[in-house]
Amino acid sequence: QVQLVESGGGLTQAGGSLRLSCAVSGRTFWTYTMAWFRQAPGKEREFVAAINWSDGSYYVDSVKGRFTISRDNAKNAVYLQMNSLKPEDTAVYYCAADRQTTPQAMGVMPDSGYSGIDYWGKGTLVTVSS
Repeated sequence: QVQLVESGGGLTQAGGSLRLSCAVSGRTFWTYTMAWFRQAPGKEREFVAAINWSDGSYYVDSVKGRFTISRDNAKNAVYLQMNSLKPEDTAVYYCAADRQTTPQAMGVMPDSGYSGIDYWGKGTLVTVSS
């Protein structure tokens, strides 16, 4: 099986930056679409960004121009660079992997479809103060 472990979360002020990492172990994942989701207190889990095996990517409108998703298949790692952070970005951020779903399909998937994604990490907390 594939295992995903997130790191890099923490506390920063509005306007600050953080970089999240997702370490992947298990079977080769270079053909998987990798994604980041987040869940704020009292809210449903939502899509943030996704990237395919050839670096094609897709973002939710609220983070476009501020967040960048990337992957290094040789290092079995996925990253989320977060700049110009806002208090509303505060959430637990989850790494996810799916064998067949495209980044665009992940972005428009209803919340009820998240259970069909192949693999999930346990999350890392990002807190942005004002």
